[in-house]
Amino acid sequence: MAADAVVAGGSVAGLASALALASAGRRVLVLDPAGPPPDGPAGKAAGAWHRPTVPHARHPHTLNSLGVSVLRAHVPDLLDALVDAGAHLVDMTLTRPGGPVESDAELVALSCRRTTFELVLHRLTATTPGVEIRYGTTVRGVQGTSRVTAAVTDRADSVGTDLLVDATGRRATSRDWLAATGWRLPPDQVRPSGLRLFSRFYRRSGPMPPLDRGNAAGVLGSHYACVLHPGDGDTFSISIGVLPEDHKMRALSRCTAFTAVATATPGVRAWLHGAEPITPVRAFTFPPNIMRGMANGDTPGVVPVGDAACVTNPLYGRGISLAFAHAFRGLTTPDPSAVYLPWFRLSVDQDRDRIAMWRTAVRSGATPPPADGVWRASRHDPLVWRGLTRVLMGLNEPGQVFDEHFHRRVRTVLAGAPPAPATPTRAELVELVEEAP
Repeated sequence: MAADAVVAGGSVAGLASALALASAGRRVLVLDPAGPPPDGPAGKAAGAWHRPTVPHARHPHTLNSLGVSVLRAHVPDLLDALVDAGAHLVDMTLTRPGGPVESDAELVALSCRRTTFELVLHRLTATTPGVEIRYGTTVRGVQGTSRVTAAVTDRADSVGTDLLVDATGRRATSRDWLAATGWRLPPDQVRPSGLRLFSRFYRRSGPMPPLDRGNAAGVLGSHYACVLHPGDGDTFSISIGVLPEDHKMRALSRCTAFTAVATATPGVRAWLHGAEPITPVRAFTFPPNIMRGMANGDTPGVVPVGDAACVTNPLYGRGISLAFAHAFRGLTTPDPSAVYLPWFRLSVDQDRDRIAMWRTAVRSGATPPPADGVWRASRHDPLVWRGLTRVLMGLNEPGQVFDEHFHRRVRTVLAGAPPAPATPTRAELVELVEEAP
């Protein structure tokens, strides 16, 4: 058998690639190791969808402005279906100092749980002309010498194709397929992300409280992070991030300790009044930041997409949006790494500085001075706000905004800005966790 394109993996990056290829007139076969999603209303079915092949699916995710712009331009039906399923379009200009302006109209994010997003995406892809999804099928290898010409599955058959998309996630199993056939691949770039995340989902009652970080609320502090994201319907999530080696914070897996820290965090505590938890606290140690060597376009016939091409710290919420941008704007470009490289470098730089700062706090017990000066300045100056928000939302690459002129303005604003809202010190955070019953 043969297909114009074969997609290995049926999660977000794979389904986005299938939609993009089908819109270009290709016949696409998606080989999904998992089974089909359950039937029923999206909100209920998503909660019952067991995804052992996507262990991080039950943690918070978000779609930034880059992702929303791709959906608006290429898959408006998907965006409409997500909103119908309860997702919210968040106007981030509401937090702009001085109020919103027309030029910032594209600063919109989508709030939706990953399970709901993926279920709606899956149903749309499965009914798209030119796309076939084959469940319970895993790609085990490839055929071809100078170019990959077929995918070999665990059913002992091969599927001839002009293009094989590796959407197998962080495992990036095309490295093993290619190595087995004698391909010599460039090395991956691997840098630490240094983060363990504890997350929990809630259901709120009453109107949505304000957000203070664009599409989020909370702090990215000098010794911990506590960030809230609204979800679909009346759900929201809270994520608390610490260093993996911070043993005193392991108790955050207890609901009482988690709640104590969330309640003590400015921007988050208002959401907890009258809210009901709907999941346990889940822990997840993030993988390192990875830029795949094979994402440089030197493996003809194979294109990695999403986490198979590049992994950036999920704390910054770029993964789904970058996968969609790659699928619709650059899947067949000579160098796919160009889509991801600026964001990989930004994650590496941010994580390096954050890890050093948090380690100082853990080892000394003291609280370093606040380092999030750009965010604090953005709360008082519309130009700093616009530059920072456009980078956070993926609309501008860091090098297009963070120049000397920008940082000079930040310093000027901070000289006259009031202090940021007080957050728990390191000692107070440890006490909150240790004294939680």
